[in-house]
Amino acid sequence: MSAALAPVATAVPSHVRGSHRAELVLRHAGPLGVRIGYELQGPADAPVLFVAGGISANRHLAGSALWPEPGWAQGLVGAQRTLDPGRWRLLSMDYLGADGQLDLPIDTADQAQAIAQLLPQLGIAQLAGFVGYSYGALVGLQLAAQHPSLLQRLVVVSGAHRPHPYASAWRALQRRAVALGQLQYGDAHGLALARQFAMLSYRTPEEFDERFDAAPVLINGRVRVPAEDYLDAAGARFVGRMPATAFVRLSESIDLHRVDPAQVQLPTTVIAVEGDRLVPLADMVNLVEGLGSRATLRVLRSAYGHDAFLKETDRIDALLASALHPPGETR
Repeated sequence: MSAALAPVATAVPSHVRGSHRAELVLRHAGPLGVRIGYELQGPADAPVLFVAGGISANRHLAGSALWPEPGWAQGLVGAQRTLDPGRWRLLSMDYLGADGQLDLPIDTADQAQAIAQLLPQLGIAQLAGFVGYSYGALVGLQLAAQHPSLLQRLVVVSGAHRPHPYASAWRALQRRAVALGQLQYGDAHGLALARQFAMLSYRTPEEFDERFDAAPVLINGRVRVPAEDYLDAAGARFVGRMPATAFVRLSESIDLHRVDPAQVQLPTTVIAVEGDRLVPLADMVNLVEGLGSRATLRVLRSAYGHDAFLKETDRIDALLASALHPPGETR
């Protein structure tokens, strides 16, 4: 087994944050100077894995002694996990546009270009692998297609080579909710409503039936259904951490995404969730068929739908262990 796939920690783990200035040529907006925020966690001499999440994810994966606040991948990254920062050097970044300052079309190919510019600045010639969830999976596919020499293998979770028209319609309505809110109330109201719509597409009817199967109540003569408290809380949390412009532009980025699977020539593990309403299993199967013999498909059944990668952390971890340490290779 290659050293890249059998990491052994020999140095004291380090945790570094920084940013890099880059000149990019965006696919739909032309030349632009940007600053790319990144975070590295793990031994300085360990092989590097890039980890990327959904559009609301950022460069902070999980807490450490230096920065103890929980990260978006807190349940997936840690000691005894496949993504163990004691064994790997984990790299992540803030997406272009995530700060709300970039109000123009952003393509997943632009995010891949940013990674391609960032790696040499960090002294990284090649990634041992790229693990992408949701939007991160789209970015990983673009990186593998456009910059294949920069990574050895790819793991894509709940992200395909194209957006499904049904999911694009959901996102279009969410963006309209933001625009309507800006006209009437300001950013917060519309953004919260967009997030509430999104939660219905991330999760499944089966989960809602299990959690919210109760009679509605009358409050001041109005009907309130059991799921509304949950949706209100989800909207409020989202408003507190994501600018409206960032949401709109990164939502659009998903719908701009296109990759020809034939361009991805790397060993790729595709993890699909049966019941995912945003990235249907059929699209993931089509992706695997396009990738051909270099791809492996794993299917997870979960009532959490598209959010399974955040909720089914033990099961996802087991699939990652298989993907990053295939049978026949000594772990």
